[in-house]
Amino acid sequence: MKILVTAGGTTEPIDDVRGITNHSSGRLGSFIAQDFFLEGHEVDYITTRTAVSVKEKHRLQLHYIQSTSELKAKMNQLLTENTYDAVIHSMAVSDYTPTNTTSGSAFVAQLAKEIENAKTADLKETLTHALDAFSQTKQENKKISSDEEKLIVVLQKTPKVIQMIKEMQPQTILVGFKLLVDVSNEQLVHVALESMKKNHADFILANDLHSISGDKHTGLLVRPDGDYKVASTKQQIAKLIVQSVEEKVKAKR
Repeated sequence: MKILVTAGGTTEPIDDVRGITNHSSGRLGSFIAQDFFLEGHEVDYITTRTAVSVKEKHRLQLHYIQSTSELKAKMNQLLTENTYDAVIHSMAVSDYTPTNTTSGSAFVAQLAKEIENAKTADLKETLTHALDAFSQTKQENKKISSDEEKLIVVLQKTPKVIQMIKEMQPQTILVGFKLLVDVSNEQLVHVALESMKKNHADFILANDLHSISGDKHTGLLVRPDGDYKVASTKQQIAKLIVQSVEEKVKAKR
């Protein structure tokens, strides 16, 4: 089989030396990629240079990205050039990315100017226009001065990369991931089914942040009918995903 695995967490740049990221180590994804190529499958592995690494072997091809936009471009390239039996999208993708950053004083000055030049007395409309204008302003600073006491950062929602997978390759088996905090198994399954339907996934690995600690990692691999299997470590989750994908590919053939 030919498999595409994503792992780690994206970093969205504030300037050339700073960024907004998350706590995903990519360790689970590294186990998944490793188990697939140890089973003899060909693996494309998209990750970041800060994530837990996998030893490069002849059946595993590494692809490094940093931001969500780079991930989207790399996914588009690989899904165009290759046909995958399965895509395991475990990467923690940033929901928002900075569009502009400035000092607090500069933002206040620009806001005051917008209000002064406003063509309407509607304050809400004026402020909305000011925010839109600021968001669309091209940031010139390659490195924001550390002398600034306050920074204003505008974040814009990033595209859902997972949604492009089935659009480009409807036949592939898609495994998505959903992380919630302090919820019941019933809620995990409910949210997983919603995500599965929205993204046309074949499986969703649903997990709760409170159940992840060191080697302990409880995950529910949920199927479209609501049935699920439970694993309690990252290694077990990886083996469960590999086994489930292999079984589904055999059934399709």
